[in-house]
Amino acid sequence: MPGLVGKKVGMTSIFNEEGKNIPCTVIEVGPNVVTQIKTRETDGYNAVQLSYDEKKDKHTTKAMLGHFKKAKTTPKKKTIELKGFVKDWKPGDVITVDYFHDDTWLDVSGISKGKGFQGVVKRHGFRGVNDATHGQHNRSRAPGSLGASSNPSRVFKGMKMAGQMGNEKVKIINLRVVKIIPEKNLLLLKGSVPGANGSYLIIEK
Repeated sequence: MPGLVGKKVGMTSIFNEEGKNIPCTVIEVGPNVVTQIKTRETDGYNAVQLSYDEKKDKHTTKAMLGHFKKAKTTPKKKTIELKGFVKDWKPGDVITVDYFHDDTWLDVSGISKGKGFQGVVKRHGFRGVNDATHGQHNRSRAPGSLGASSNPSRVFKGMKMAGQMGNEKVKIINLRVVKIIPEKNLLLLKGSVPGANGSYLIIEK
């Protein structure tokens, strides 16, 4: 569970030692600042609060300004809480991408791209109603029958229908660390991760 918060930069590809081209996602990880330590005695649970990405003072509330000042750091845009850290961190400590290691496997979670209101073909992979012949008219992307008539006279909850697609939390597990660039706080993971470029991600061990 312990990890860091970062920002998706984009995608690229690199060649490994065997000459194989590997698609990678570039993530800017850190520096993360420990802004609060929550304990069972004071908060009811144990967790470490991490903050990332600089934010202007004029865009920060006075309450959060005091919160960051107490941790002896500047205001940040993204704040998360993670449980399960083995090391005892203190407010004000800085955690960089060196927290991770090469050839390890990480889990990445974030908010997927929003697709808007979509039909059943795009949203659920339906193939439409039969073929285009035999009297079918504008039915190739229709959902078809939704339920019985007199009994139960309603549509069951959870029915696959058209609606909002994307813009939800998605977690991709077991992504291999291909390369770490500590001088630029960059982490290269094999494969793709959810979200658009510039969106925040939570990278967990």
